[in-house]
Amino acid sequence: DIPSHLDDLPPTMLKKEYANLPIMNSVDDVVKRVLSLEMASQKEKMKVKKQQLVEKVRRSPSDNGSFELLSLSFAVAILTARIRTLEEHLQRHPKDKRNRRFMLMDRDRRRKMLGYLRRVNYGTFENTCRQLGIQYSPPQPYARRVTKRWLVKKALCIKVFQEKQKLKAAVRLKQRERQARARAAREQQE
Repeated sequence: DIPSHLDDLPPTMLKKEYANLPIMNSVDDVVKRVLSLEMASQKEKMKVKKQQLVEKVRRSPSDNGSFELLSLSFAVAILTARIRTLEEHLQRHPKDKRNRRFMLMDRDRRRKMLGYLRRVNYGTFENTCRQLGIQYSPPQPYARRVTKRWLVKKALCIKVFQEKQKLKAAVRLKQRERQARARAAREQQE
């Protein structure tokens, strides 16, 4: 009923520890269903999703993220799994503000990691985005919303600044006049 953003985990997919047992071929369907991911806890499902996304990013089976940028790709994959799990949860529970906040924080963290990866190694960045199905958009530059109150406040600040400049100019003019009179008085004495 709710579309998954990841490779949909087949409900009949057995948990990792039960998948390779030979007795599983002769077990009843009810038992298979109980031991499947359909009945697994959210934590177990999350672990499988993380493994799937890390496998997509991994270059070779012996790769365990030894290289710095590759480990960054693994971190992006893990964050993507968390974000997508939280998105699915929020589709079922739209009023859950706490998890919405966690999802937004994870999105920001992932965007920062992807930005760094993009600056340092664009090829790895492109590969990671393509494998995980991520659409990267750079953060928007900060722009203040223009409101009437802000415009009035800005106009007032400009007016106050201009008045202050006029006062300073008048003070400077008086200082110059005093200095000129003092110079003239010294010249007459000499």
